[in-house]
Amino acid sequence: MDLVSGGGGGAGFVLRRAVGGDAEAAADVYLRSYGAALPGVRRAHDDDGVRGWFRHVVVPECETWVAEDAAGALVGVMVLDEAGIGQLYLAPERRGCGLGDLFVAKAKQLRPDGLELWTFQVNESACRFYLRHGFTEAERTDGSRNEEREPDVRLVWKP
Repeated sequence: MDLVSGGGGGAGFVLRRAVGGDAEAAADVYLRSYGAALPGVRRAHDDDGVRGWFRHVVVPECETWVAEDAAGALVGVMVLDEAGIGQLYLAPERRGCGLGDLFVAKAKQLRPDGLELWTFQVNESACRFYLRHGFTEAERTDGSRNEEREPDVRLVWKP
């Protein structure tokens, strides 16, 4: 478990590896975050499919990290794969308070040789966020290779 600062007003977050009991709350963060940040992007799976994916794949089989706030509520989720950040979603009410910065710092710590990730081109705030953290654009696609069929961009960080 990593106790980390942030959260505005002196409140802190705890970043830790997810456990089975986190799957439902992590899926909820994903669904709320996706809906808030990407309202015009179709989701490839319905809510039940997303919850099942978190319960049966994301939490038990992936390197999944979650953030809890001072009250113990799960407010963020990050999934790392071999290449880098596979998923990073924050509770909408926690955007802009430093939580994303903490997750990226953790990812850089755990993948010190470099990271890559994909985000949708329409997610301009995510692109700006990652560029501020030293990522550079490496590739753009028309979306034909992702389930949503949404144009995307691959971003890379090298130390």
